[in-house]
Amino acid sequence: MDDMPAEGRQHNASEVALLVSVFVVAACGLVYELAAGALASYLLGDSVLQFSTVIGSYLFAMGVGSWLSRFFERQLVAQFLRIELLVGLVGGLMPAALFALHTLAAGSFRVALYALVFAVGVLVGLEIPLVMRILKRHFKERYALGHLVSQVLTFDYLGALAVAIAFPLLLVPQLGLIRTGAFFGLLNAAVAVWALWLFRAELRHLAAHAAACTLTVAVLGGVFAGAERVSSWAEDHFYGEPILYSETSAYQRVVVTNGRAGVRLFLNGNLQFHSRDEYRYHEALVHPAMAAHGAPKQVLVLGGGDGMAVREVLKHPSVEQVTLVELDPHITRLFAEQPLLRRLNADSLHSPKLRIVNADAFSWLEQNDARFDVIVVDFPDPTNFSIGKLYTTSFYQLLDEHLSASGFAVVQTTSPLVARKSFWTVATTLDAVGFTATPYHAHVPSFGEWGFILASHRPYRRPTALPPGLRFLSVDGLPALFDFPPDMARVPTEANRLSNQVLVQTYEDEWGKVH
Repeated sequence: MDDMPAEGRQHNASEVALLVSVFVVAACGLVYELAAGALASYLLGDSVLQFSTVIGSYLFAMGVGSWLSRFFERQLVAQFLRIELLVGLVGGLMPAALFALHTLAAGSFRVALYALVFAVGVLVGLEIPLVMRILKRHFKERYALGHLVSQVLTFDYLGALAVAIAFPLLLVPQLGLIRTGAFFGLLNAAVAVWALWLFRAELRHLAAHAAACTLTVAVLGGVFAGAERVSSWAEDHFYGEPILYSETSAYQRVVVTNGRAGVRLFLNGNLQFHSRDEYRYHEALVHPAMAAHGAPKQVLVLGGGDGMAVREVLKHPSVEQVTLVELDPHITRLFAEQPLLRRLNADSLHSPKLRIVNADAFSWLEQNDARFDVIVVDFPDPTNFSIGKLYTTSFYQLLDEHLSASGFAVVQTTSPLVARKSFWTVATTLDAVGFTATPYHAHVPSFGEWGFILASHRPYRRPTALPPGLRFLSVDGLPALFDFPPDMARVPTEANRLSNQVLVQTYEDEWGKVH
């Protein structure tokens, strides 16, 4: 039989509610911070820079909020309730608001991003000191200062840990950024409603507080329910064409559009191909290396999960097996299942000669010892350090270990016209590991002048035959690809290494001048 007085049970419930609120507050605050960093990476590029500046701004703002908390002396529960609702609204609506702003007024996106991050950080910085003071005031007979701080920080760190694990593995892949923001905004609002109920006896203007809670829950619930519409509206306006497919995977934002001019694939907002001229890119990427070898049997494709490069590889009858290593299973699944995309890649992802491996290319090369006659490296441009590592001497040394003695590797290497120094940095990096680098370029209207580099241990001799039915390449036209006019000619560069990653900054500087 429970002999605890009702007042004691009420105090215990209030204590648990406040400690649970610390867990929720920490979880929500970290979600808003991660969502802002992810959005900035998707829309502005360079994930390391964006996450570093977002986290730094957020932590500074939390410090400002903690300092401001000293001015909150009266009606602490009411103040805490108001702050919870504000955090829920500002943080919960932030992803949707930033998506919409980037569509309607991209020039003000960066200012709005950091203003919202700062606002959320200040509010979260206010929350924890207020909770500690409420606990101290209501349960002073139970808490010494040291015990109080340890209790609060324990729940704070547990909430942060839970979200740090769930955000990339569960929340973003299953809910998307807009729904994730709204969901955690609702959790903030739920803490406010709980506080409203538990401390109703000491709250003034109870009806006004209840109305504010109801309105906040209604707004956030509406955004959660309409998240797909918000995303579709923003992306339709941003890309200017109907969205055929959009999904946020654990690695990137994947968008496929289908407009009058054709199908386009975007990863994190960056164009990967346009169906009207992708054949120019993929024929130029694959056939110079394949034809130079003569009779390749084992071929490795790194990246290129859309199956377009594999389509070109399979045009060579000598090929016995193609191994495709693509990090994101969303890409390979999409291009293996969607009928329109399957027509584009000629059903290459269903070829009996193909083996698909969804893994990080760097790690896969480290863990496997197979050798290949041709290796096609079709990674996105080095917009951040996680991709930049795939353009380093360390990666190219691994590539060398998997290339047969008479084999050829080919690397897509950005534009030698727009990003001239970046292009030649890759050539210097390949030279640094002992490859003979043979650069060439082709005009792809969707991208402009685009560059590639062959890497081998034997001199490159231009082939005398190509597979039949090519739309762009011809034997007679090949010599023009290897001729570089003065505005694309080689410039002095240093090798890109894991220890310096000079390519990422060079790429950012060069492409930043044209965006």
